[in-house]
Amino acid sequence: MSVINTNIQAMVAARNLNSSQEMLGRSLTRLSSGSKIVNPSDDAAGLAVSEKLDAQSRRVSAAVTNVQNAVSYVQTADGFMSGMTRILSRMSELAILAKDVTKNATDVDLYQKEFNALQDQLRSMIGGPASEIGGTADIDTPLGAFNGITLFGSGAGLTVTIGQAVGQEMTIPASNLRDGDMLEIVNQDNAGAYTLSAADSDSIEKITAAIQDIATERASLGASQSRLELAATTLQVENENLASAISRIRDVDVADESTQYAKYSILVQSGTAMLAQANLSPQSVLKLLQS
Repeated sequence: MSVINTNIQAMVAARNLNSSQEMLGRSLTRLSSGSKIVNPSDDAAGLAVSEKLDAQSRRVSAAVTNVQNAVSYVQTADGFMSGMTRILSRMSELAILAKDVTKNATDVDLYQKEFNALQDQLRSMIGGPASEIGGTADIDTPLGAFNGITLFGSGAGLTVTIGQAVGQEMTIPASNLRDGDMLEIVNQDNAGAYTLSAADSDSIEKITAAIQDIATERASLGASQSRLELAATTLQVENENLASAISRIRDVDVADESTQYAKYSILVQSGTAMLAQANLSPQSVLKLLQS
């Protein structure tokens, strides 16, 4: 049917052209942003899933930080105890030298001075109130500390979050050196004098027991560090897999999208040309009027 008022062909061509232009613009936005999901309507379900995965990835990253800080805490404590072992080894050497029958009282006093100095160092590293380690004053800020956390006091240990979900935790046991064998080394009486001296008959026995106490605590911390390092590796792998899953949902495939861009670019050009042709079609009706 030949009409003038209504050009159906032009309307169809215009609709197709608008659709092609919209798809071309969307493809251009995807390529420029690198994101597959420009608007929520592009993939509503994928967007929701990716948001949950992204939140999980952030929690995993935070857990990795927690675990790495906990490893630093354990390494710091182990470093202090390694120094304590060297101190105790020197004290045991001094105790043997103090028992040399060829030494006079002045010689023994010199050994005792160094012995007491090493006890002072151990006491300052362990710290604690006088009610626990004796003496006349509390040691509120011991050398053995990590970010304000006392390393060698009594307590239930530290609970570390090692995963992104609720309940994924582990406890680093407390390294209490204010009791037992170590207390025998650093304990003072009410006058501030050490209860153990180098020349005591049982000094070697007590120092050896303290060395064993330190070794046991270091072994316990070593086990905790091993688990923490394994947890850190597991979390890093989990984070990589989450990032890969999020990428598959959100990131645009440049090669595929470039093909789509070329397709819609051609459609826009051809649609524009066909719309121009459709707008010219009513002119054929004029020939009927001219005749």
